Amino acid sequence: MSTSPLLATASVKAVPEAATWIAPALAMLTGGLGGATQASVLHTSAIAGFSLGIGFGVVFALLFRSRASSPGAGLIWGLALALLAWLAIPAGILPFLRNAGSMGDLRGAHEHFPALVAYLDCFGMPVGTVFGTATYVLHHSGVRFAWGRAIVAGVFSGLIGGFIFNRWMSSGDFFPLLVGLSDSHSRISMMSLQFVIAIVMALVFGLLFQPDVRGYGSSMGWGVGYAVLWWFLGPMTLWPLFSGTSLDWSAENGSALFGALVGHILYGLILGVAYATTDKAWLRLFVESDPLNREAHGPGLHLLQSLGWGALAGLAGGIVSSPILWQTGLLAKVAGLDTNFGSMKGFLLHLLISALVGSTFGVLFRNEAPNLNAGLGWGCLFGLIWWYAGPLTLLPLLLTGVCDWTPDAASALLPSLIGHLVFGAVTALAFQLLERRYARWLLLDPRTAMRERRRIRPVGTPAPALWFFVLGLGVLLPILLG
Repeated sequence: MSTSPLLATASVKAVPEAATWIAPALAMLTGGLGGATQASVLHTSAIAGFSLGIGFGVVFALLFRSRASSPGAGLIWGLALALLAWLAIPAGILPFLRNAGSMGDLRGAHEHFPALVAYLDCFGMPVGTVFGTATYVLHHSGVRFAWGRAIVAGVFSGLIGGFIFNRWMSSGDFFPLLVGLSDSHSRISMMSLQFVIAIVMALVFGLLFQPDVRGYGSSMGWGVGYAVLWWFLGPMTLWPLFSGTSLDWSAENGSALFGALVGHILYGLILGVAYATTDKAWLRLFVESDPLNREAHGPGLHLLQSLGWGALAGLAGGIVSSPILWQTGLLAKVAGLDTNFGSMKGFLLHLLISALVGSTFGVLFRNEAPNLNAGLGWGCLFGLIWWYAGPLTLLPLLLTGVCDWTPDAASALLPSLIGHLVFGAVTALAFQLLERRYARWLLLDPRTAMRERRRIRPVGTPAPALWFFVLGLGVLLPILLG
């Protein structure tokens, strides 16, 4: 997806030197208040919580002062720092100090799961959002942000995604976006309320992440990260408060809500695709209709190239990941399907599926990665997405007609998660090599060189924070809650 020239550049407004401390000061204050809140919920020292929150705000301001330039970017960097802080302190240093040498122990991390919820809800989300908003207002108020595009695309994607997701989930009388609220309402009321929440989530998604969404793949990635945050914020925090019940941030409650987590992730995928589609339609109508912004080739050739390159890259990923599937006993079952195929037939079918899945990567993630490092990040994220959508959702639906979203089912499929991550990484790297060769040819034409350079994500993009947050929690939560 092309990016509007209005979003490609930013006019930085000069501000008084004293105003440069406003955003860090707000981050410290927000972190302190968040620390006091988490201390109240976890029944720990309020002074220690307040001090920890201030320290989090200071570290965030020092590390991401030039990167958290918008509310959405600040939110993603804040969540990534909160996850890193949890891995370093409650799940790392504290068990080491208390158990005299036990550091990074899974049991200790399981016991400190409430701290993970607190770090994300009370530190990462508020500090990052407040700092990013203050920085945007003080330094980038000259950016002509397309508010109409963000609102229209957000609302329409919510209508489309909410309708699809609501119809799918309501067929089994399961409402993942409402888990934690009182279930005394009628089925029609629950469907209506979930639809409204889906629209609100989509609207906020458009307002936060419009500058960061550059195609279907990145929109799906941001949708998944956004949906994971909503699981911590909604079922784990807000909905119990609205229902008048006490907060329960324990790992046991998180395990009971694991099905809602998978439901949130799937809605994030649907939302990402719906938002990218509506946003792309807006660009085609109001931006790319300009002859200066037209593609070098027609959409048909662009699609065929993406499918072909993706299929070749998927074959490479399938070949490299096959030893892992063989060692885990999954190759003979063909990615979870318990068939009677021999090993060679199962291998060939595995390669066919890999090519088909790789073609979807080509369509979704083309022009997303300017270098191999970024390609590796998007590829691992793609593999994680397919693990949640494939073995955990689609295959059970094909075999039994119902989804098994229990922590035990996820734990049993963890070996296949490694294979999916390897498959995604190799597929992305192979596709990146094919794409870069074509991009070098395009850059030879000065008429298309500027347009191709606009596709490259600017320095300071929050994409690495998204990869760390989604991949970290996407892999860690099935282990902790299983």
